[in-house]
Amino acid sequence: MQDFTLNSGSRPAIRALASQASADGAGVKIRRVAGFQAPELSPFLMIDEIRSENPDDYIAGFPPHPHRGIETLTYMLSGEFEHRDHLGNRGAIRQGGAQWMRAGRGIVHSEMPSQGEGGMHGFQLWINMAAKDKMTKAEWRDIQPDEIRELALDDEGSQARLITGEWVVNDAEVAAPLTEAAAEAAVADIRLAAGAEVTLPLPKDHTAMAFVYRGSLQTERGSIGRGNLVLYGEGEAVQLRALADGAGLLLLHGRPLNEPVAHYGPFVMNTREQIEQTLRDYNNGTLTDY
Repeated sequence: MQDFTLNSGSRPAIRALASQASADGAGVKIRRVAGFQAPELSPFLMIDEIRSENPDDYIAGFPPHPHRGIETLTYMLSGEFEHRDHLGNRGAIRQGGAQWMRAGRGIVHSEMPSQGEGGMHGFQLWINMAAKDKMTKAEWRDIQPDEIRELALDDEGSQARLITGEWVVNDAEVAAPLTEAAAEAAVADIRLAAGAEVTLPLPKDHTAMAFVYRGSLQTERGSIGRGNLVLYGEGEAVQLRALADGAGLLLLHGRPLNEPVAHYGPFVMNTREQIEQTLRDYNNGTLTDY
């Protein structure tokens, strides 16, 4: 293991979680990190990664299905998905772009691949909503690739693509194109050159974590390879170092909600009674009534 010295004020890596093979929608193959019963990950609930060159793994997509009580963020490195929902929204997410959806009280939507060849690599994050906001009106927004802020992190080609939230990069405060995400949730795609090391300040009271999707990340606990989520402890900044193969990662931070979580399928509320009411609303057709 290479030596790694944690700078003063940097957050220690306290835990690593491996993604697990799973399937969702109409049989789409994914790898998932689920944190519904892990309050230390709050406000983030789940990270799904779709990564395949085989259309059979993803072509069936995610036909119409409901949600309540969460926000989702979908981000594509390659491939395309088309979103449609009961509100009449429709939009394609292509390479380098993102889509944000606030389910609020209720939304019914579909996410279907709009191309069959060329492979698919992307992510969907579930972000919890505060109890006081769970029954708000549903919203949706496309974030096109040219809207995402791209900033150089060094002279070696390391780069940050800011998707949601507020960041400090190169000593400057920078806002991503989407700042309305629940619990001040912020997501950036960090791409590190071989052996590069960068430090990014983060709010002290926010949860911080990184999902490695390419290469390896060095920490004081050892190297973290592709498909693993690193949870960071307390501190004022996160210190990221790539190994010789470089690294690509989603860096996340957000304000922990510190509220109970009740989860059933596509619904996330605060109590079992609320989940039961949600199921009744869905079954009697009033989930999306306002």
